[in-house]
Amino acid sequence: MNAPILEVKHLTKHFPLKNALGAKTGQVRAVDDVSFALQKGETLGIVGESGCGKSTTARLLMQLIAPTAGDVLFEGKAVGSSELPLKEFHRQVQMVFQDSYSSLNPRLTVETSIAFGPQMHGVSARDAVVRARDLLDRVGLDPKRFAGRYPHELSGGQRQRVNIARALAVQPRIVILDEAVSALDKSVEAQVLNLLLDLKDAFDLTYLFISHDLNVVRYISDRVMVMYLGQVAELGETESIFATPLHPYSQALLASMPSMDPDHRTEAPPIAGDPPNPINPPSGCRFHTRCKFAQAACSVNAQPLLAYKANQHYVACEFFAANAHLSIASTEKAAAELTEVHA
Repeated sequence: MNAPILEVKHLTKHFPLKNALGAKTGQVRAVDDVSFALQKGETLGIVGESGCGKSTTARLLMQLIAPTAGDVLFEGKAVGSSELPLKEFHRQVQMVFQDSYSSLNPRLTVETSIAFGPQMHGVSARDAVVRARDLLDRVGLDPKRFAGRYPHELSGGQRQRVNIARALAVQPRIVILDEAVSALDKSVEAQVLNLLLDLKDAFDLTYLFISHDLNVVRYISDRVMVMYLGQVAELGETESIFATPLHPYSQALLASMPSMDPDHRTEAPPIAGDPPNPINPPSGCRFHTRCKFAQAACSVNAQPLLAYKANQHYVACEFFAANAHLSIASTEKAAAELTEVHA
């Protein structure tokens, strides 16, 4: 495998909690020792429950918030260092947010919003406008009709297309999409997903795609990273994760996918209870308080990511480490049933 275009090492973000007098009383462990690599040209999907740290990870990658610890490397260069200043990094890596309306300045026209980024990176105003109009056309919005409009004059799907065009205006190599299609109607969502795939090929892009919709992630991603309570539970190729989920949490996520088959309705919740408090997370494996396979060691040992399938599939699970053959057999059987249900 070639050297990754983006590498994340032990990324950590703890938000301090303070009382009325300003004294520190604790901390929220939003992201805790997350490491992964993003290969050039791939789409890495990140999934997990609300509050698992997906969006915080994205903001840490963009340096919108400062990490407590850890490093982000772009082509081997430390982000924010003298060899890769933030301004240059932001030209290479752009982000599309979930809320398409608040992401745009209501006082600027669509054309001005898209052209603003290139101008900040040294492109002339005239060339920036030409680029903005070309990108509007690329994302399916006629420049003659939409260039002079304001955000409130557009639908949600149209605004998200504008946000995608604005992200591409500085000619980045990586685009981070944080729930970029979750607020759209299904028909519009499908159009935007297909647009993203077309733009990926046309501009040779690399995507980091964050979503709670497993079907969407399976459709668009090459690899999937499953997060739970600020940590990585499982990481692997998309079909490997969906066909053979190894972590009990990943299995529960897949079992929660709705089925259209009336003979295979989900009658019991695949996972019980609420996620633990990130202010005081459980010791050992953070999932052990909700895991049906939990053993005594799970409350003590925090299992690192273990390699499976020639280093293409990784899982952080004590049960899998101790019962690899049993775990693989049971998950393959469950995956076969899931495949039959969702075919």
